[in-house]
Amino acid sequence: MTNLLYDETEEALRASVRALCAAVSPTGRVLAWLAADEPYDPRLWQRLADELGVVGLAVPEEYGGAGAGLREVAVVLEELGRAVAPVPYLGSAVVATRALLRCGATELLAPVAAGRTRAVLVVPVSTAPGDDWPTFEVGPAAAPGAGSGSATVSGSATVSGAVAGVADALPADLLLVPARDGLYAVRASGPGVRISPVVSLDGTRPLGDVDLTAAPAVRLADGSAAVVAVRDGLVAGAAMLASEQVGVAEWCLDSTVRYVRERFQFGRPVGSFQAVKHRLADVWVGIVEARAVARYAADRVAATQPPGPAPVDAETELAAAVAAAHCSAVAVTAAETCVQLHGGIGFTWEHPAHLFLKRARSNAVMFGTPDRHRAALARLVDLPGPDVA
Repeated sequence: MTNLLYDETEEALRASVRALCAAVSPTGRVLAWLAADEPYDPRLWQRLADELGVVGLAVPEEYGGAGAGLREVAVVLEELGRAVAPVPYLGSAVVATRALLRCGATELLAPVAAGRTRAVLVVPVSTAPGDDWPTFEVGPAAAPGAGSGSATVSGSATVSGAVAGVADALPADLLLVPARDGLYAVRASGPGVRISPVVSLDGTRPLGDVDLTAAPAVRLADGSAAVVAVRDGLVAGAAMLASEQVGVAEWCLDSTVRYVRERFQFGRPVGSFQAVKHRLADVWVGIVEARAVARYAADRVAATQPPGPAPVDAETELAAAVAAAHCSAVAVTAAETCVQLHGGIGFTWEHPAHLFLKRARSNAVMFGTPDRHRAALARLVDLPGPDVA
């Protein structure tokens, strides 16, 4: 059996990411950043890429990455969730990277691994791994396009269509576009591309509507290989998002415990009241369970690491569905408890508790709702259940 405990390297990685987030993007700065109308924090992103090299953790060394795996990526996401970090790490370093690796588009990986190119898979934020996703129409080739960072996207075809509510689309340089006959790469700043911001619940992970009109594109994979690449990216995203939810829940518990120790009511700390203890104990138990299932999902996804086309592993899908369904519920409960037990201050804009509640709530519909994942789980284990709309 695989050892799911964190090893020394992973704990050192955790400490480095936590320290960087605390220094560069503390929650107070995130609150201030939300008023700046920027799609992400470029300084934090560059330091994650340049100083720690975590953007390319899941990319093999021969393609410009660190040659680690998604277990290490899951540790990074726990800490980014704990900091509600406004960076496109999940979309670029996990989902898009996984899709590029799976379809063998290794020539695009070096700038993505270095953080110079931010990539995104163009599907709605709520798309679950087993869902059908919108497909774009393919037209004849236009004039050759220019590069995106160091990644060249030539115009071997054009794609047209629109998708609403794509997470991490606003800061993206490279769009991975599912079309009827394959998966295409499109330069985000190229002709025929329009990405419009939309109001989203979580301001630290803004959404964008992507509209392509005869945009120059190059085909990365065709037929079943493209389907496998997209689906594998979504499975990895759902599994890794569970680890982010664990980080969100941990911050909520830790900050609430600190607060109820310091806040006095009726001459004693609020945390000394039995009802408060019980609620926090329930949250702690939920986090322990969530960490276990998230860790197993990360291990399963890491065990099926590309490159190369391959069928999506059923056991990996099963682990991702369990983690996505369970960890979202735990994170939402922890965030709600955090806001409520902070009393009046927890409901103010100046306190960061609302950031974590919004992140937990928005994550709960990303890559599919818990109900969708439970329905997928029932299907994967051949357990009859009600249909989910």
